[in-house]
Amino acid sequence: MFNGTHFQKTRPQYLLIGDNASTTAEKGRAFEDLICYIFGKIPGISVSRRNTLNRSHSEEIDVAFWNKQNQSGFYFLQNILLVECKNWSHPLGSTEVSWFDTKLRRRAQPFGILVAANGITGNAVDKTAAHNIISTALAEGRQCVVITRQEIENLTLSSELVLLIQTKLCELVVSGTILI
Repeated sequence: MFNGTHFQKTRPQYLLIGDNASTTAEKGRAFEDLICYIFGKIPGISVSRRNTLNRSHSEEIDVAFWNKQNQSGFYFLQNILLVECKNWSHPLGSTEVSWFDTKLRRRAQPFGILVAANGITGNAVDKTAAHNIISTALAEGRQCVVITRQEIENLTLSSELVLLIQTKLCELVVSGTILI
């Protein structure tokens, strides 16, 4: 049984680089680097593309991972995993969450991961603001889970990230919302 790979001491360095960055671009890049690092510790996961624009240059995908669906990793997810990273000092609003959902929809992707440092706006139980976007996407066949900086900071093993995604995905499908 795979217990997970320990995250090295370099993980906090990504956060410090982002926290001390002088521009929003540098802050975002550090956060994306962190996400690539921790997801790269999952068996069968590799970075396929980063900061890639579509042909019309109207949409950018922050990170696309290739998932070999290793039994010790994300075996329960499709081969291509799209991830949006937002290292913002406040929760993401419905506009930003809707834009990520639009990217998933336009690419016929049933699943995506939104890494929002400070979560999303609204009330999960009442499904207001950005939570409404997540709930509506689910009703249309797309599953989007949200991971926060605090959740990332609490991870010590790569297997905990797999369990976190499993738990959030199950919670989303069963309750129709995400509780963060």
